[in-house]
Amino acid sequence: MDISKIRKETPGCDFVIHLNNAGAALMPAIVADAIRDYITEEEKYGGYETTDKKAAELEQFYQYASSLLHCKAQNIAFTTNATDSYNKALSSIPFKQNDIILTTTNDYPSNFIAFLSLQKRLGVKVILVRNTDTGEIDVEDLERKLKKHSPKLLSITHVPTSSGLVQPIERIGEVVKKHDCIYLLDACQSLGQMDVNATSTGADFISGTFRKFLRGPRGAGLLYVSDKALAMGFEPLFPDLHGADWVDVDHYKIRTDAKRFEDWETAYALMMGSSQALAYLLSLGIHNIEQRNKLLVHKLRTGLAEIPAVKLLDKGQQQCSIVTFQLKGLPEHSAKQYFRDKGINVYTTPKSAAMIDFEEKGIDWAVRVSSHYYNTEKEIDLLLEAVKAVKA
Repeated sequence: MDISKIRKETPGCDFVIHLNNAGAALMPAIVADAIRDYITEEEKYGGYETTDKKAAELEQFYQYASSLLHCKAQNIAFTTNATDSYNKALSSIPFKQNDIILTTTNDYPSNFIAFLSLQKRLGVKVILVRNTDTGEIDVEDLERKLKKHSPKLLSITHVPTSSGLVQPIERIGEVVKKHDCIYLLDACQSLGQMDVNATSTGADFISGTFRKFLRGPRGAGLLYVSDKALAMGFEPLFPDLHGADWVDVDHYKIRTDAKRFEDWETAYALMMGSSQALAYLLSLGIHNIEQRNKLLVHKLRTGLAEIPAVKLLDKGQQQCSIVTFQLKGLPEHSAKQYFRDKGINVYTTPKSAAMIDFEEKGIDWAVRVSSHYYNTEKEIDLLLEAVKAVKA
C-alpha cells in the first residue's frame, strides 16, 4: 500500500496522531465528501427525492458489504450502529423462561446488559464459558456446555472492547454447527482490521459498525443474517413498513432478505458514506491491511514492553491492533488529556466496560491504544516517547 497517498487522502493525519481507531477512526476524505454531498442534495431537492435519485448508488452499499463479508447482498442490512444490529438480531430470537444464553467473560458490555434485561423480563439464564489459560474461550468447555445446557443462543464477541484478544470464531463455528443453537457474533471491533468470512464463521448473525476500523461515519452499522436464519423466519420483534408489508388488517408479510431488519427511516447520507468507506477498504485489500496492521502493532507492543513503567494487559494466543496497558504515574482522569496535549489520540477503558475481565486482572481501568494501517512507524515512536516521559 502507498501509505503516503493514503495519508494525503485522510485530512485528519495533518492535525493529529490518531491511535484511537478502536473508538472511531479518521475518515478518508472521500467518505466525508460523500456524506456532505448527499446532504447538499437533500437540502436542494428534498429527502425522498434524493433517495429516489440516488437509489442505484445506495444499492451498491449491499454489494460492497457482501464483498467484505464474503456473502450475498441479500444477507446484509444497514443499521445505525453495532448495538442496534446486535439487539435487532437478539430481538428475533423467541426466548422463553429458563432458556439459556451461553457467552464469554469478554462479551461486549452492552450485550451483557441486554442479557440481564432478558433475564429480568423473561427469566432466561446466562451461563459463562470458561477461558483457557491464555485468555480466549475454552472450546472444549464450550462443547461440554452446549451438550449439557442445550442453549438457545451462543454470543461471542470477536474482539473485546477492552483488550487485543481475538476469539477463535471459526473453531467456535465448527463446534456450534453440531448443536441446535443460534450463533450471534459481535464483530464490532474486528471488521476492517482483519478478514471476517461470514460463511466460514458459521454465525447466524454478525453485527458490526462503521466508525471503527472500517473508517466510516458514526451512526452507521451493518447486520449479516445467514441464509439459514432467513429461511427459519427470524425477524425483528418490531418490523416496520420497510421490513414487512401490511397485507390485510390482521397480517403482515415479512421481507425475504436481511432488509427485514432495517427501518423505513434511514440516514441515507451515512449509508452513502459507509458505502464509500467499504469501497475504499476493498480497493486496498483486507489482507494488505492485515499485514500492515501486524507490522505496526508489533512495533507498538515491543516498544511498550521495554518501558519499565508499563504493564501490558492483553491476553490471547492471537492478538490484534488493540493494545491495553497500565502506566505508573498516570491517573485515569488525566490520561487521555495527557496524550492529547502531545497531539496524540488514545483512549481509556473503565472497569464498567470489562467487568469480569478487569476483575480477573485486578485493575479498574486501562489505557487503550489502537493503530491502523494509515498510521506510521514515526507516530508509534512519538507515542512511545510520550509514554516514557510520564513520571512514575
